[in-house]
Amino acid sequence: MKQLLIYSVAALAEIGGCFSFGAWIRMGKSALWLIPGMASLALFAWLLTLSGAETAGRTYAAYGGIYILASLLWLWAFEDMRPDRWDMIGAAICVMGAAIILYGPGRAVA
Repeated sequence: MKQLLIYSVAALAEIGGCFSFGAWIRMGKSALWLIPGMASLALFAWLLTLSGAETAGRTYAAYGGIYILASLLWLWAFEDMRPDRWDMIGAAICVMGAAIILYGPGRAVA
């Protein structure tokens, strides 16, 4: 459960940080948007170091599934575009894959 929380908050931090850069470049927002964006990206990186997975590669692979789901939720909440059933089916498959990577037999996850 701790992993899910870490990955969920990390995903929101990564998406929010990248969104701030996009807002500056593509939406013409002030360069001041980069300050919280960089802080958010630093939070994202720090959070992934808290992962209980035994290797960085496994951490990133499992995080990827959670990131996909969080991206679709961001799309809905902040970009006002509701994911369709294919988006949700794809996200469910990815989250199942992340769970297998993290919690499969013999995995040492704290």
